[in-house]
Amino acid sequence: MSIITNIINIVCSSRIKQIEYFRRNPAEVQFNQFQNLIKHGANTIFGAERSMGSIDTIEKFQQSVDIVEYDAYSEYIERTKRGEQGVFWDSDVKFFAKSSGTTGAKRKYIPATTEGLRDSHMRGGRDVVALFANNYPKSNVFRGKTLTLGGSRQIIQEGSGILTGDLSAILIENTPSWAQYRRVPSVDVALIADFERKIEAISKQTITEDVTSFAGVPSWNLVMMNKILEYTGKSSILDIWPNMELFVHGGMNFKPYKQQYHTIIPSERMKYMDTYNASEGFFAIADLPNSDDMLLMLDYNTFYEFLAMDSLGDRSKAVPLEGVKCGVNYAMIITSSNGLWRYMIGDTVMFTSTLPHRIKITGRTKHFINAFGEEVVVESAESAIHTACSATGASVSEFSVAPVYMEGRTKGAHEWVVEFKQEPESREMFMDLVDRALQGLNSDYEAKRVNNTTLLPPKLSVVNRGTFVRWMASRNKLGGQNKVPRLFNDRTYVDQLLEV
Repeated sequence: MSIITNIINIVCSSRIKQIEYFRRNPAEVQFNQFQNLIKHGANTIFGAERSMGSIDTIEKFQQSVDIVEYDAYSEYIERTKRGEQGVFWDSDVKFFAKSSGTTGAKRKYIPATTEGLRDSHMRGGRDVVALFANNYPKSNVFRGKTLTLGGSRQIIQEGSGILTGDLSAILIENTPSWAQYRRVPSVDVALIADFERKIEAISKQTITEDVTSFAGVPSWNLVMMNKILEYTGKSSILDIWPNMELFVHGGMNFKPYKQQYHTIIPSERMKYMDTYNASEGFFAIADLPNSDDMLLMLDYNTFYEFLAMDSLGDRSKAVPLEGVKCGVNYAMIITSSNGLWRYMIGDTVMFTSTLPHRIKITGRTKHFINAFGEEVVVESAESAIHTACSATGASVSEFSVAPVYMEGRTKGAHEWVVEFKQEPESREMFMDLVDRALQGLNSDYEAKRVNNTTLLPPKLSVVNRGTFVRWMASRNKLGGQNKVPRLFNDRTYVDQLLEV
C-alpha cells in the first residue's frame, strides 16, 4: 500500500462511513437536508413570500414553491447582483458562476454561496479523493500532481462587491493554499482567456512536472492532450508523464472518447472516474471501480426532486428521491445551499439502482430530437456512435445531430454532422450501424424507421478536422465548461456548423 494513500484512507475513514450510511438510509438523510434548507429559506425574502417558516413537510413545500428555470428565478438573482442580500439565502452571497449554457447564447449567473462552495463543490472534490483511495489502496496517484483544465474567465467585480466568473475560477479563488500545491498549471496560466495560448502555456509549464492525474471535461482535455503531444513530439502521454494513473472527468458522456484516451494513454494502470459537477452544484461520483454510473451524493446540503420527461408539462408530478424508478428519464430539480429553490437545472438523468441511488446523465431537457415523435436523447445518440466506432475501427472527435424536415412528399430524417479523427472504411456502413443501434435503444425511433414509415435513413455530413473547434471559437465558447450540443430539435447549430 502507498504510504500517502494509506494516510488518506485513515483520514477519510469517517467520511467513507458517512457515505455508506446515506447509501443505506437515503430517505432519512434527504429529509434532514430538506429540514436544514427550509430553516435557512425561512429567513429570506424568497422564503417569506412563500410562508416557508410554516413548511414542515415535503408535500407543503411542493404546494408552496413552484418549480422554476433560470428565466423565472433571474429576478431574485439580479436583486442580489445589485447588492441586496437576504433575497434567496440568509448569508451574504458574494460569488456568481457565469454559466454559458448549451442551449443558447444567453449567459446565466448561478449563485455560489459560502455554504454551497463548502458543502457541495469542495466536499465533492474531497470525496473523489476519499472514494478513489478507498477503491485503490495501492495507488501511487497522490505522489504526483493533478493537471486541471478549467474555464478561462477571471473573476471580475460587478456591482456592490459581487464577483463573477467561471465556476473553475471561483473554485481556484476559494481553494486553500495547501491544495493548490498539488495542482498544475499555476493560477495565472489556468485563467488565460485565449484557449490556444493557454494550452501552449500549459504545455511549457507542466511537461517537466510529475503529473499523475488530470481532471475536467473529456472533449477539451482530449484537445489539450493532443496539443501537448504535438508540442513535445511524443506519441504517448506516458512518454511525458510515465506515472499517469487517473482521469477524473465530467460534463458529458465519456464513452465516445474512451478509445481515443486508451490510444494516447496505453496503460493498464490508467483509471477513469466519472463525476457530475455543474455550476449549480456537485451531485454525483462514480463510487465503484470501472463504473458507468454514479452515486448520487445525498448529504451535500442539496434536496433532490425528479420529474419524468414524459410529464414535463405537468410539474405537479415531480417526486422526491423515494418516488423514483429505474429506467425512467427524469429532469433533475434541486433545492440547495447555493440558494436555489426547486430549480430545474436542465439536465436529465436515469436511475440505474435505487438502493443505493445511482444515476447516469442522459442529456438535457432541451437537448433532444422529437421532430417526428422519435424522442431521441443524447445518451442514445452517444451509445449509437460508440457502437458504430467499435464495429468499424472509426474514431469520432465530435458530432451534432438535427432533424431534416419534411418537404412536400419527402419524409423526414436526421442529419449527423460528424468530425472523424479516424474515418471508417465505409461511411455508409458506419451510418447504417448508427441507425441500427439507435433503433435497438429507442423503440419510438424504431417505430418511425420501420419500412421508412416516417423517417428516412439518417444522413451523414462529414466535416474537416478542427471544424467544431472553429465553430465553438466563433461563438466564444472554447474550452472549460463549454460543451458541444449533441442534439437539438431544430437546425440552428447544424446549419452553423455546415457554414463553418
